[in-house]
Amino acid sequence: MFLHKNWTHRLTRNRKPGKLLFQMLTGTVMTYVLGLWLNGATVPIYAQHWQTGQLDIEIQGLRNQQGQVCLNLFTSSRGFPGNSQNAVQNQCVAVTTSSPRVTFDSIQAGSYAVAVLHDANGDREVNRNVLGIPQEGFGFSRNPVIRTGPPEFGDAMVVVAGPKTSIQVRLNYF
Repeated sequence: MFLHKNWTHRLTRNRKPGKLLFQMLTGTVMTYVLGLWLNGATVPIYAQHWQTGQLDIEIQGLRNQQGQVCLNLFTSSRGFPGNSQNAVQNQCVAVTTSSPRVTFDSIQAGSYAVAVLHDANGDREVNRNVLGIPQEGFGFSRNPVIRTGPPEFGDAMVVVAGPKTSIQVRLNYF
């Protein structure tokens, strides 16, 4: 519909085979790009080659090897960091080394934030003092500076854009 009715004549009237091939390839590439745009492709082409990936998290700074570490994976600020019911994935693993690793599988390309708790007594709760300050170790992806409260989602956000993304989370104790 956008092509001139004599488009084959226009391509072949200049008798240089190299130029004809270039024009045909350019047209094919432009058709492919236009097709992606019209179909609403929003994921970069390099990311379309894999369906899901992994987010591998190394936890650093454990005070001791007691209890477990619990991680919550969030895709938005809704519920971040304290409401595990709004997390897309949760995991708790027993602490057996000084720097345990936890992997979230089947992660779609996108932005995520991770909240980590060293649940030393194994009760799956954040134990706090009378001022509301956590008594157990905690941390967040991107290791934002903790001042008067938990970080915003954007301060802890990491981008997963390949088959495997690895990050480190340093725990804080007060």
